[in-house]
Formats: sequence, structure tokens, C-alpha cells
Amino acid sequence: MYINWQSRELNIKIVYYGPVLSGKTTNLEQIHAGVNPKRRTELVSLKTHEDSTLFFDFMQLELGKIGGLSPKIHLYTVPGKAYYESSRRLVLRGADGVVFVADSSEDRLKSNLQSWRKMKEHLSSFGVAYGNIPLVLQCNKQDLPNSLDPVILKKLLRVEGYPTFGAVAIASLGVAETFKAIMQSVVNHVQHQLV
Repeated sequence: MYINWQSRELNIKIVYYGPVLSGKTTNLEQIHAGVNPKRRTELVSLKTHEDSTLFFDFMQLELGKIGGLSPKIHLYTVPGKAYYESSRRLVLRGADGVVFVADSSEDRLKSNLQSWRKMKEHLSSFGVAYGNIPLVLQCNKQDLPNSLDPVILKKLLRVEGYPTFGAVAIASLGVAETFKAIMQSVVNHVQHQLV
């Protein structure tokens, strides 16, 4: 969180993190499409030839006041591929909240576990203890025939104490609920810090 006291702006960073092709960018595209253009910037997206995000997707939203400050919400995604590890770490730095987008396909469990472990390692390297940052788990691709139920996936990832949502981001199912949950958690966290 960064506060510009002169302009009374509260800058909040939310990062969508997860394995390659789990639906992180699709979430931001759906959020972008659903927000009044007067309250958001354009979505900046850098794609590879395989249509996955090279560095990050970024979008800024403006909402009502928090503690007398005008919040600007910055949404980012990280690249999912392992060889962009330093980029993922860089984008995650300074996050005020994280949405972990898991691919619910049973055969992607190993990728989810690896990405979850790396996210925790990165947060720890920034001095952020797991459990001290607002986080939401989204179990995306629930429409696939071999998808794991969100309750099972949450248990396998050992994610406890965080809101969890099933989703089909490509159809915008579960996207708004996930976003509302992370926003509520981050706003509560920020208000506690401002007191």
C-alpha cells in the first residue's frame, strides 16, 4: 500500500498468481469488461506467441473512499511459466492482496502445488508471513470433466482460513465473487493499518 498524502490517494496492489494457463489473465479481462470505462484504465497485456502472459497484465480501478482517501486499485497477473520466475517475484513484491488462481484439472495438481509453494517462498523473502496477507483461492476451470471440487483442491493445497471459490473464468462465473472477496479482505486489512 502506498499513500500519496498530497493527492489523498491510496494505492492498493492486488496480484493474481498461479500456474501457467490457469486463467489469471482471463479473470482480469472479465473484470475489465464489467467495470465502467470511466472508473478504469485500459488493460495492458503482454502476450507470447503461445498466448500466455509474458510479464504482467495491469489495470487500475477507482472506487469510493477508504478512510478519507481515494483508493486506486492496481490489478496485476504474473506470468505462469517457471522460466519467468524472477518476473513473478518482481510483480508479487509489494502486493496488498493475492488471488491464487488454481487450475482445477486433476492433472494440473502438481503445477498448482509448485506455484503455491513458490508464491509462499516469494512472500516470505519479502518478509510477509503466510497468513498475514489477504488471500483468496479461486479454483478455475470447474467446467472441465476432470476438475477437482474446490473443497478437495483447497485441502490438497493445504489452504486454510482463506475464502475459496469455484470458477469458470472464461464464462465469467466466479470472477466477480472472487474479486469482491479479495477487495473486502484487502479493504479490511488496509483500514486496520490506517487506524
